Amino acid sequence: MRILGLIGGLSWESTVPYYSLINQSIKQQLGGLHSARLILYSLDFHDVERLMRTDDWDGAGALLAGAARSLEAAGAQALVLCTNTLHKVAGTIEAAVSIPLLHIIDATAEEIVRAGFSTVGLLGTRFTMEQPFYSERLELHGLKVLTPDRGERDLLHRMIFEELCLGQLLQHSREHCQGIMRSLVAHGAQAIILGCTELSALIGAADAAVTLFDTTGIHARKAAQWALAQD
Repeated sequence: MRILGLIGGLSWESTVPYYSLINQSIKQQLGGLHSARLILYSLDFHDVERLMRTDDWDGAGALLAGAARSLEAAGAQALVLCTNTLHKVAGTIEAAVSIPLLHIIDATAEEIVRAGFSTVGLLGTRFTMEQPFYSERLELHGLKVLTPDRGERDLLHRMIFEELCLGQLLQHSREHCQGIMRSLVAHGAQAIILGCTELSALIGAADAAVTLFDTTGIHARKAAQWALAQD
């Protein structure tokens, strides 16, 4: 089994399910007392969020690249960045190490295409929904991407940082998300991407009339598959 290096703490609320889901996948495949071989580098999200908020993506990239180098030096054979938004600096991380980064957008897009969908709604932070790094990578896989309107994007962004990253799961926020997803479906979305690793704690299949693609679960399963693959 190959060793995974997890860059977590972004927020730690969504790092916990990564650890659990990867280990569950390994146990399901191998049985018995098997568990994943992994190394976790957990950052202080306070520092990272400040860089994001001030649009200092070079600083954020440098911080995460340092974590990646530490994981490689510790023996990791591939990297898993346990967040959606910070894949904006994936190129900086990849340039800092010689081991592969298992990209969350590619893993998600491959699953969507395999399921037969071509038009998807995207939920996430304002950075994920508004900046091109996410939608353009999805479009490379032949997908058309729809995002909520400006007011709904602002609402989602505030909810993620002020509630979900603090472990707060509020019913009225779930209802807001349900309404946003209904609107995306009305505009043609055949499926919806939960493009924030914290969103799956709040929203599930029962909250939408279309298929939801949980990036956290997809990414974690992809990482487990990579760990078990033959060299």
